[in-house]
Amino acid sequence: MLKVSPPPTSVIPLKSVVETEKKLSVEADFRLPALSGRPLPRRVFTSTYFDTLDHCLARSSITLRRRLDHGSAVWQMKLPPVHGARRELELRESSATPPAQFADALIVLHEGKHLVPIAELRTSRTGVCLLDGKRNRIEVVLDSVSVLRQGSVIQQFKELEIESLHGNDTEIETLASTLYGAGARPHDGRPKLFRALSLACHAPDDSDGDASMLDSIRHGLIRQLDTLKQCDPAVRLCGDMNDVHRIRVAARRMRTLLKAVRKATSPDWTEPLLPGLKWLGDIFALVRNLDVQMEYFRAESEQLKARDRRPLEPFLRHLQSDRELARQRLLSEMRTARYFGFISKLRDAAESPTVTDPKYTFTDAAARQFRTLRKAVRHLNANPSNAELHHVRILTKRARYAAELAQAGDGKGIGRFIKCAARFQDLLGTHQDAVLAERYVEGLLKYQGRRQAAFTAGLLAARAKQRRQEVRAELWSRWKRLKKRGNHTWS
Repeated sequence: MLKVSPPPTSVIPLKSVVETEKKLSVEADFRLPALSGRPLPRRVFTSTYFDTLDHCLARSSITLRRRLDHGSAVWQMKLPPVHGARRELELRESSATPPAQFADALIVLHEGKHLVPIAELRTSRTGVCLLDGKRNRIEVVLDSVSVLRQGSVIQQFKELEIESLHGNDTEIETLASTLYGAGARPHDGRPKLFRALSLACHAPDDSDGDASMLDSIRHGLIRQLDTLKQCDPAVRLCGDMNDVHRIRVAARRMRTLLKAVRKATSPDWTEPLLPGLKWLGDIFALVRNLDVQMEYFRAESEQLKARDRRPLEPFLRHLQSDRELARQRLLSEMRTARYFGFISKLRDAAESPTVTDPKYTFTDAAARQFRTLRKAVRHLNANPSNAELHHVRILTKRARYAAELAQAGDGKGIGRFIKCAARFQDLLGTHQDAVLAERYVEGLLKYQGRRQAAFTAGLLAARAKQRRQEVRAELWSRWKRLKKRGNHTWS
């Protein structure tokens, strides 16, 4: 059993940035071309990287390092990239061993194993700072890296990086084209540590269409479990809303997978996992729901006049306070033996699925999920309740997830069904967001109670009702398309 530290009584503030980064390969004699920007001062720093001896962090695309720059030490953790952007967390701490704040946040990955120094890199950095069309900073830096072992240089290489905190993809690609013209080449994307240790990037392949049911189940579960473990540190350290969402989706996908293969697996293997996965999704649900509602009301506030928007500002702060309380409750659950025990249980189960009917396929499972959805819609009346539409949305999501499992065997036909199901699911998601928004609007009235707040609440309620009506107007035509696509795909 993992030893879980109690929550710290005082926490050193973290610096957190999300950086879009593009790496380029260069030869040893490469020089930066003239760029229209301000030269950056030359820096020389030494980074000591920490991991377990079997590279648990590296296998999850996470790096942990202690950087010494001009005698000042900071600890930095880089989390896995998402859509080309990567979160970097920095802790100003002088200790020579990983701070408890970071070590505890990584516990699901290192599982109690010691984090030890695995590489030491000295970097000499030069570069240029440019401004894009919106006056946002973009840095182009040239790093000359020396890999050290007991003070001696055992390897050297150079690489270029284009970095932005504002996701300026177009500007980054324009700069990359200029640098390619100066002799740079495409990069394989590996962090410096991976290059120093000759490690490959961990990128799980899609399941082979010819894989056995046992291998497909194992692959599907391990892939989602890896996502959960990669996102866990960011939820612990900064409550990142995207990582909260990704963990909840991973739990749902694993639950859908297990339900889809019930007919092909032993109940003794499948059934004990389902309640735990439901619990796992539920403990992340409240934080996720509040994130969705805050996004909803922020978007709505932009459509209101300044006077009508004012009552929303304290209400959004109230929702943010509720979200922080919900996150603290979530963190308490994530520190429990139940949480760690269930992650271990999932890992063990994923490694050894018990298949009783090897001829059953994910195509069979996906067809069964679609038939369940089709039957549920058939029993709806012309004006279904909000709860009924929410249930149909859940069934649509399960049908889509099951189809994604089957897609390896028939990419194009199933892919069209998946896209159609995703659009139908998004439509019903818009309806559910509006339903929840109307409930939160009632909270706005209770929280504010003033005449202006009542007027704003009335506007928001009317807009939410209009959204629900628009969804219902499209519902049956959208369903007709999905039904036709499903009948064609799963016939």
